[in-house]
Amino acid sequence: MKSYDIIIIGSGMGGLVVGALLSKNGYCVCVLEKNKQIGGCLQTYVRDKVIFDSGVHYIGGLEPGQNLYQIFKYLGIINKLKLQRMDINAFDKIIFDGDNSEYNLAQGQENFIQQLLIQFPDEETALRAYCNKITEVCSKFPLYNLRSGNFFDEKSNILEIDTKGFIESITTNERLQEVLAGNNSLYAGIPDKTPFYVHALVLNSFLDSSWKCVDGGSQIARLLSKSITENGGEIHRNAEVQRIVEENGKIVYVKLKDETHFHGTHFISNIHPVKTMELTDSGIIKNAYRNRLKGLENSISSFTLNIVLKKDSFPYFKHNYYCHDQGAVWKSAEYTEENWPMGYALFLQPSSKATNFAIGLTILTYMRYEEVLQWQDTNNTVSNVEDRGPEYEAFKKDKAEILITKVENKFPGLRESIHSYYTATPLSYRDYIGNEDGSLYGIVKDYKNPLKTFISPKTKIPNLYLTGQNLNLHGILGVAVSGIITASAILDGEKLIEKIKNA
Repeated sequence: MKSYDIIIIGSGMGGLVVGALLSKNGYCVCVLEKNKQIGGCLQTYVRDKVIFDSGVHYIGGLEPGQNLYQIFKYLGIINKLKLQRMDINAFDKIIFDGDNSEYNLAQGQENFIQQLLIQFPDEETALRAYCNKITEVCSKFPLYNLRSGNFFDEKSNILEIDTKGFIESITTNERLQEVLAGNNSLYAGIPDKTPFYVHALVLNSFLDSSWKCVDGGSQIARLLSKSITENGGEIHRNAEVQRIVEENGKIVYVKLKDETHFHGTHFISNIHPVKTMELTDSGIIKNAYRNRLKGLENSISSFTLNIVLKKDSFPYFKHNYYCHDQGAVWKSAEYTEENWPMGYALFLQPSSKATNFAIGLTILTYMRYEEVLQWQDTNNTVSNVEDRGPEYEAFKKDKAEILITKVENKFPGLRESIHSYYTATPLSYRDYIGNEDGSLYGIVKDYKNPLKTFISPKTKIPNLYLTGQNLNLHGILGVAVSGIITASAILDGEKLIEKIKNA
């Protein structure tokens, strides 16, 4: 019977990073993935020869010396990635229905300020206060800056700042308030709830530097998995864990759907903590802890439209768009059937095959899980075909047509440029990413009770650990940092951080 040092449940970014870190440091690692494709939100799929990302539309912090660059350099993958730098003067453009202006969010703090001063010439004080606060908040997170430090001591005074409230405190200009919060679907921002540290950590990464993966983000998963296997580890696909089995106070093995057992010394779950607890039958995990996790709110899900474009019909640009109805920047998730969608994000797919014209684009807008509740007992990963029935197909087509009409208001001629399109609903996210309700970013953070949503990588079972977007922060950087946090629970954390910093 083979036994592993480390068994990792789930091959999302967190699982692959922690697996790569531990295998690089001499541990025998085994990753178990329930789906055919590894990578979680790093997964891509191909339609009509166009590659579409399922979750990773752009990445920050990849300039030499920056945090994610150093992590990827240490793991040996940075020079193998196919990357495209986004527009220095506008990685994101914020636009509004009824307003023909485009508001640029630029790379580099000073450039960010100068670009917005073009349209807000009287707001320099506010913009500098905004950037200074982002810098201050980010400085309080040691691992974000690749240094060791106490998890809470440094940041206790900045955890309870409200994003919307802070932005409104620095300027009375309502349009600037909306622009500064304009890409809040990056973290599913909720008014009077989303902490400013979430906004700051996410935005600062893109202010540092903004990049897209040419030909899709699955290359990150592929390179991390190769790093694991080259260090003697194993990746098993179509390996769905059904039980995490504890005996005499420790996890001894996991049981797969096909009854196969995998034995190990340490076990790391990269799936949602609630799901992890459901799979773990142990009295050591108290009901109070299980219930606390169950009581945490998950972020909203998404309806995604992936469009294959006709040849040379739609210009390629190196920025994203976030479009909002008037007054809806913080209200898009509160849509009704009549006014859906109240906003959307538009991302172009960078391809090694094309430069001046786009070959595919993705439009993403909020959708609540309850909209697809009637089809929740179906699962498309079983057969890899759309088999939820004609009513579901009609639902998706209706939503897609509404969204296309909406987007064409800002991008005239889009409909004529469409060769074909494909959709994803909260059920798609549930089946392929693994969150039970299709949640985009896992557990919702709340500035009024910040400690409630900080989840330790350690559980009461001494050899069972957690990792992934629900621990620390979502996104490529946030989840990579969570992988470091989890690896540090097994390795010497200070030495690991020094190795990454000096890679």
